[in-house]
Amino acid sequence: MTAPGNGTLYVVATPIGNLADLSPRAAEVLGSVALIAAEDTRHSARLLRRLGIEKRLLSLHEHNEGGRIDQIAARLEQGDDVALISDAGTPLISDPGFLLVRALRERGARIVPIPGPCALVAALSAAGLPTDRFLFAGFLPAKEGARRTRIGELGAREETLVFYESPHRIRATLAALGELLGARRLVVARELTKTFETFLDGSAETLLACMEDDPDQARGEFVVMVAGAPAQAGESTTLEARSLLNALLEEGVGVKQAAAIAARLLGGRKKVWYEQALSLRDDG
Repeated sequence: MTAPGNGTLYVVATPIGNLADLSPRAAEVLGSVALIAAEDTRHSARLLRRLGIEKRLLSLHEHNEGGRIDQIAARLEQGDDVALISDAGTPLISDPGFLLVRALRERGARIVPIPGPCALVAALSAAGLPTDRFLFAGFLPAKEGARRTRIGELGAREETLVFYESPHRIRATLAALGELLGARRLVVARELTKTFETFLDGSAETLLACMEDDPDQARGEFVVMVAGAPAQAGESTTLEARSLLNALLEEGVGVKQAAAIAARLLGGRKKVWYEQALSLRDDG
């Protein structure tokens, strides 16, 4: 239960590019609270100036979030309302705020979401990929080995996969997706709601060629969406998959190469196909 007279923490979504996307309700809340906790106070100060709002800003980012909890809780207990914003989009979605919201909720604080822009939702709404089920995996690991491992772990999932990616890693990520998931359909959304908003659609190889032809397509912030694996590409062996592997083995294709071909055509992890092909070969 929320203690009477306590303030409210508002989790406020802010524009991901186009300032006109800020809702009237969000602007009203930002203008009314006593304090705004922001991921980057310099960035947020520019937004507030454009809105004609003057408020005290408190930095809250991944390196100091735990240390801000008591400070913000004290303001709420005094009856002050506080807004939480990130640099762009909805706080907590690959942005700081989870530790704060969890801790305040455990203390009985009133927490109110002010919905609005979110890059992954905006990208999915215009991508033309299935949205009845999707898996948002945030940013892939920065190191190549860990990134490839993560892609391999997710490769057999049947839901649409969604990642965020930065400009200095987008080419490496696309190359890894192409190598590990084959010619699966990808849609890359770039610079959403901004002047140079772009959607690229095709295989990883096609998208990399587009970026080679036009280096501007590798600049900006990205949402990478990947079609889910076909249903038959899961852990179980279907009749169609067995037939394909048997045909390849009967034609003299090696187990490792047969697994690679199956993964490219049907999706899923090469390791799973390798184990299935090995079992079929051993069974004669």
